[in-house]
Amino acid sequence: MRAIGNFLWFVLGGVFMGLAWWLIGLLAFISIIGIPWGKACFVIGQFTFFPFGREAISRRDLHQKDDIGTGGLALVGNVLWFIFAGIWLAIGHVVSAVACFVTIIGIPFGVQHLKLAGIALAPIGKTIVTIEVADAARKANAESAVSAMRKNP
Repeated sequence: MRAIGNFLWFVLGGVFMGLAWWLIGLLAFISIIGIPWGKACFVIGQFTFFPFGREAISRRDLHQKDDIGTGGLALVGNVLWFIFAGIWLAIGHVVSAVACFVTIIGIPFGVQHLKLAGIALAPIGKTIVTIEVADAARKANAESAVSAMRKNP
């Protein structure tokens, strides 16, 4: 089912937003200072080409610890990203979502575009994993939170 969804997504317009991510990534690489954002653009662009069966989650949730992309610097990076590129990619995804919602059959694609619009607004600190890995990470986080609550009543 995922393969069919990804194929239809790609053929019916997902390729355009994936290329938009890659274009922004190229522009970020040209600026030299934007290389970390450019790398993320290519990863998220690949995700945008074939989003079904994968999910973007916080690296903090995945690894259960903070890193440079999940702390204070991530906030600064996400603000800069939002100003220079994120808002434009998010607008592209929202417009694509509206076009998908109009067709009724495209509602699952519209929902996916809205998820990608959210990622476009603040991608720093996120990583792309399979749905199964994301579910396992959430379960592990829930178990550690319950364990911490039991230790500190």
